[in-house]
Amino acid sequence: MIIGVGIDVVDIERFGESLARTSGLSARLFTASEGARPLASLAARFAAKEALAKALGAPGGLHWQDAEIVSESSGRPLLEMRGTVLARANDLGVAAVHVSLSHDAGIASAVVVLEG
Repeated sequence: MIIGVGIDVVDIERFGESLARTSGLSARLFTASEGARPLASLAARFAAKEALAKALGAPGGLHWQDAEIVSESSGRPLLEMRGTVLARANDLGVAAVHVSLSHDAGIASAVVVLEG
């Protein structure tokens, strides 16, 4: 059963300008391992976190670093949840999370599907 679906699109250049303009923003949004990635990858990961929040019903109180996009050795992205994000997912009965990332032509996008 599908519990939630979220999608988000990010303009990569504009996102980079926001990171440069706002001191500490990258540290608030990303874990240390995520933060070491190139800008297009960061934008796609931000889109995934936004898509996840939407799939969870966009409740207040979610912490950005409680969701982390990691990659399998094959490159396939996985979404790891902990803390506030995991608590909300558990409340909804989420048993599986599917995530897809893309970036091309200056745009990053992500889709998240939550399954119960």
